[in-house]
Amino acid sequence: MSYSPILIVGGEPNSIFLEIFFKTLKFHKIKSPIILISSEKILKKQMKKLKFKKKIKILDHKNFDNIKIDNKSINLININFNQKNVFEKISKKSNKFIEECFKVAFEILKSGKIYKFINGPISKKYFLSKKYLGMTEYISKKFYSKQSCMLIYNKKLSVSTVTTHLPIKQVAKNINKKTISEKIFLIHNFYKKILKINPRIGVLGLNPHCESVHKFNEDEKIIRPLIRNLKKSYKISGPFSADTIFLKNIRKKFDVIVGMYHDQVLTPIKTLYEYDAINITLGLPFIRISPDHGPNEKMLGKNKSNPLSLIKAISFLDKNWLKQKKV
Repeated sequence: MSYSPILIVGGEPNSIFLEIFFKTLKFHKIKSPIILISSEKILKKQMKKLKFKKKIKILDHKNFDNIKIDNKSINLININFNQKNVFEKISKKSNKFIEECFKVAFEILKSGKIYKFINGPISKKYFLSKKYLGMTEYISKKFYSKQSCMLIYNKKLSVSTVTTHLPIKQVAKNINKKTISEKIFLIHNFYKKILKINPRIGVLGLNPHCESVHKFNEDEKIIRPLIRNLKKSYKISGPFSADTIFLKNIRKKFDVIVGMYHDQVLTPIKTLYEYDAINITLGLPFIRISPDHGPNEKMLGKNKSNPLSLIKAISFLDKNWLKQKKV
């Protein structure tokens, strides 16, 4: 049985990603050939620092169709970048390098040669520089995707958000029937096409206990009537209060819980499952996953970072039934 390759962009060079990448190669049996886009010099420095040994095979990103690729070596598309120390403080210095890594990755993904993609963490402060809310929006824009959705996936329970990395004060004005409907459609479509499941979806309200003393109540005016209408097409219910839905006997009734804003659902899912979750972007012409963690500067070089999220991401993409290109 042959497996299609997984393309990985290492992301911020001063992050824990290469450490967990090395640990994943060492301790996890990977079926799909891995192609890494990063810097050979950075790779070698971190391999030496973290005492990881493996041969590096340099690939030409414009001509690797007929080359036999396996995981006996690190298959690397080298993007030139170097720095004096193994690890340095995250800054704008790496922006051009990261941008070039993504540029090469997007070129490959647009060619249709590869449709399984993982990216390592970046610094939102320096790399995105307030131009994008997050990597979901950054990648979606590059592929002219009008609709996208961030799904934090765990086999037992997944969560998604109607708004992503918005400040709290901007959340309410971005809650509308169109946006919620688009997210529900993408989630349902993903579960049906890829996981072969008709998902049970629970939707949270915006206000505490789905109540408001103000004249306009989003839960009653927007969310509740929309869910009533969506029940004709989906296994969906709500709105539910965020303070009780994650209790064991309630959350087990759902496959996906959709919140109105980021921390409403990300905080409980990480509390429940820690690193056992992956971030999937829905609505792209390929499958994009990122481990559910950031650069984590405090852990650089300590060799103590947990690779579970990357292992879960690769395991998910290893599934041979992932043949559909658009999710």
